Amino acid sequence: MTKSVPSNLSLEKRQIDNKKLYSLVFAFWICTFLLFPITMIAQNNTEEKYQLTLSEAIQLAKHQNQSVQAADIEENAVYEDRKDVYKSALPTINAGSSYQRFSNLTLFTDGLNHSTSGARKPSPNSANLGVDVSFNIYSGGKQKALQNEQNSRLKLAKLNTLDTSGNVAFQTASEYLELLRLNELQKFILDQLKRAQVRLDNINSLYKNQKVTKSDVLRAQVILSNVELSLQQNQNDIGITNQKLIVLMDLPDSVHLSPIDSAGIQKPEINSLLPLIEKTENSSFNIQKSTENIKLQRTKVKIVQSNNMPSVSFFSAYGLNYPNYLFFPPVDQAYSIGFVGLKMQYNISSIYQNKNKLTAAKMRVKELELLQKEQIHVINSQIKAYYIKYEEALNRISVNEKSVEQAKVNYRIVNTKYLNQLALLTDLLDADNLYQESRLNLAKAQTDALTIYYHILYTSGNL
Repeated sequence: MTKSVPSNLSLEKRQIDNKKLYSLVFAFWICTFLLFPITMIAQNNTEEKYQLTLSEAIQLAKHQNQSVQAADIEENAVYEDRKDVYKSALPTINAGSSYQRFSNLTLFTDGLNHSTSGARKPSPNSANLGVDVSFNIYSGGKQKALQNEQNSRLKLAKLNTLDTSGNVAFQTASEYLELLRLNELQKFILDQLKRAQVRLDNINSLYKNQKVTKSDVLRAQVILSNVELSLQQNQNDIGITNQKLIVLMDLPDSVHLSPIDSAGIQKPEINSLLPLIEKTENSSFNIQKSTENIKLQRTKVKIVQSNNMPSVSFFSAYGLNYPNYLFFPPVDQAYSIGFVGLKMQYNISSIYQNKNKLTAAKMRVKELELLQKEQIHVINSQIKAYYIKYEEALNRISVNEKSVEQAKVNYRIVNTKYLNQLALLTDLLDADNLYQESRLNLAKAQTDALTIYYHILYTSGNL
């Protein structure tokens, strides 16, 4: 009996410990099942995938880019300035009133030795209430020139918005096409990785059968490692390009863009670009802005010239006054009176004060005209160079398409020869590199052609 009691106690203790263990395990699995969906939802929320075409990406960037939005705000601000200048031509109306309470009047005689004081006549109180109006009739054309100046500033703001939008669209297109190229490169590297792995397996088999040396195995391993490093580098480049794109589109950092288009999308015919190139001199954003800057500077010349002209204005006033000072002695009574009149002014000093200002303003017009001529030559030269490069890119695409087919067939032949020990490993690696390089060149030629095309659109002011 003395030995059975401890045995029962230990048994009960083990049962209690087992129950605690089962409870802990049950609680662990309950927590796991409860938290698992939450973890999956959190992982899904951390990365949002957007599938976009090239045109959709451009439109989204034009709509959401912060630089474009800032330019649009500036355009609206200039529009408000323009309305303010037009309203300044309206009559100026002032209304005012005043009240004064005068102290006693102190009169001194014989210097300051004798003084007498008394109330101000006819009343110590004084007040007035009135309205006055003035309207500029003629000021040498200054008002019209100021309105034209604001019109030019508004056109410049609109052109700046279009230019900013076009620039953002071009940057978006460039980054999108770069992402396309990197995605194509990702496929090619994965294919090359599979070839390298299969090649290594084949070489190991040949080495076991003593048909190749150990150096072939080592070299195949090095090639496989290099391909893996290239894959990692390309994945990093894709992430960087994706980050640039979402910044241009003002999207959250968690967004991952997945292009719908491919590098082989349809390219515009070379002849379709000729109308754009011919109209570049009139449609280019930079040339349009320089033209508007010349108009703005000529308007400033007219503003300076208006300072040499007389000004004529109409003015009128009507008011209620107390007391009546129109009579002598003043009368303790209120009165109302009004008037209308014309006022002409001429600043004689403007004859010599505005001379240098006018000369400087005219010189700046000539400066802007010379800069515009140079800008036209530069832009025409750029657009023609892009046209030549675009034609070259299209030819490069057709050549590289043939090269890819030839390199693919060449790799198959050399690979078969190597497996039959009729070719060296060096020949096989060269054939593999040639095939990989030809595919990369084709993808680059395709994206380069589209990049040049969007360069033409932006330079010609059509993006």
